[in-house]
Amino acid sequence: MNKVLYIILISIFSFTVISCAKKSDTSSSTSSTTTDNTTTTSSGLFVAVGAEGTLLTSSDGANWTAQTSGTSNNLRAVAYGNSTLVVVGFSGTILTSSDGTTWTSRTSGTTNGLGNVTYGNSTFMAVGNSGTILTSSDGTTWSSKTSGTSEDLWGVTYGNSTWVTTGDNETILTSSDATTWTSRTTSGATVNSEVIYANSTFVALGLNGTILTSSEGTSWDNRTSGTTEHLLAGIYGSNTFVVVGWSGTILTSSDGTTWTSKTPGTSEDLWGVTYGNSTFVTVGESGTILTSSDATTWTSRTSGTSLLFRRVFYKE
Repeated sequence: MNKVLYIILISIFSFTVISCAKKSDTSSSTSSTTTDNTTTTSSGLFVAVGAEGTLLTSSDGANWTAQTSGTSNNLRAVAYGNSTLVVVGFSGTILTSSDGTTWTSRTSGTTNGLGNVTYGNSTFMAVGNSGTILTSSDGTTWSSKTSGTSEDLWGVTYGNSTWVTTGDNETILTSSDATTWTSRTTSGATVNSEVIYANSTFVALGLNGTILTSSEGTSWDNRTSGTTEHLLAGIYGSNTFVVVGWSGTILTSSDGTTWTSKTPGTSEDLWGVTYGNSTFVTVGESGTILTSSDATTWTSRTSGTSLLFRRVFYKE
């Protein structure tokens, strides 16, 4: 009888140890952050960049940590691909990182300001002043491409097997191979801010509330935004397009055609917006960071700086 009881006790103890070990392994496979008494689990990373080499990271969009970028140049955009974060900025600045914490300066081959960067078709593409277009497969080694324009380029994206870049003086260029570029007609609209591709639609933004849309990047339709403010950045998340701009402008749309104005609670110019971890994040003047779960109700967050943020990006 004692022998039977001993075997039962040993079996129970072994099962308990194994169960605890499995629970510990599972818990350590993800990171957990607590904000506003709500715990969320995510392995993604928000990255915000701006004036004087400002670079902040956050796992949840609410709590931000300043990182050392290694440059005092203004930083203007972020992209992620091939397990690498790429940041671009003034004077041909290109920085790369695998973790968002340690950053390495790369040789761009240009001193022109770089205004935007994206990743598509296994390629990074950066665009900038005087028609500058650079490409890279790894973010480390960059090659210059001939754009055929001397206009400053501010937006770039990839979708529907097509590269699209936008810039000053009604500039829209498209390419299927990132090498040969074709100029497109904007019908007088200046889309000198950003262009994105989502939900099978290109959306280009610019002066005086300009919003253009296209399914293929070749022909463009002018949409009514309901604002005359300069629109600076856009994102698509949770089945919603969100566009931000001057004077705290925030617009939303389900289809890119019909737009609705939202009240963010700030009059600061908003320069960047992204979506990740079920959260919209927009950034702008005077260190402004706002977050929202629905793109309607926005909460101000502490950035720890009064400097301008130019862009924010979410890395899955």
